Amino acid sequence: MNPLYRQAAFLASAAKLAQAPPDEGYEVAFAGRSNAGKSSAINTLCDQKSLARTSKTPGRTQLLNFFAVDAQRRIVDLPGYGYAKVAEGIKREWQGSLAAYLEQRECLKGLMLMMDIRHPLKDYDQQMLDWASHISLPVHVLLTKADKLNNGPAANTLLKVRATIGKINPMFSAQTFSSLKRSGIDEAHAKLDEWFGIR
Repeated sequence: MNPLYRQAAFLASAAKLAQAPPDEGYEVAFAGRSNAGKSSAINTLCDQKSLARTSKTPGRTQLLNFFAVDAQRRIVDLPGYGYAKVAEGIKREWQGSLAAYLEQRECLKGLMLMMDIRHPLKDYDQQMLDWASHISLPVHVLLTKADKLNNGPAANTLLKVRATIGKINPMFSAQTFSSLKRSGIDEAHAKLDEWFGIR
């Protein structure tokens, strides 16, 4: 593991894009349905227990949360989407700030999209993939909770997801990932290194 990720630290939270840190350097955003294991994945990739807040209650990440990897590179934890128990008005606000961030952020280099390997490619995931393709934003899918499936079914799901996202945009990629078993970390780091311009 590049020691850079271990030194990641909370930088700022923003309810809307105007409150975000300056639009410079490199950012990689993490997105996914509210229970897809997004915070756990960020913590695992940075080898820290509680960098991103994990919660038993899905839908807790209501802000754009910025974590500094170094002076030029940031990981951004985006609001979880697709969670039903959030008031519609608040949900619209999140989606508004999410849309503005993804469409207007010049320093955004790629999107890590979490999907629970047992329930991939739900409607919101498809919308996010279509949208990312539309704005020419590279996507790498982490099929999280891979420890919940045996190797055969996990490999089959990965093949299906790669085929589906490849039709949306041939630049999109996918892998299996497990925070619990700490599997898939090297592959995910290689993608982060690429987007962060780390050689």
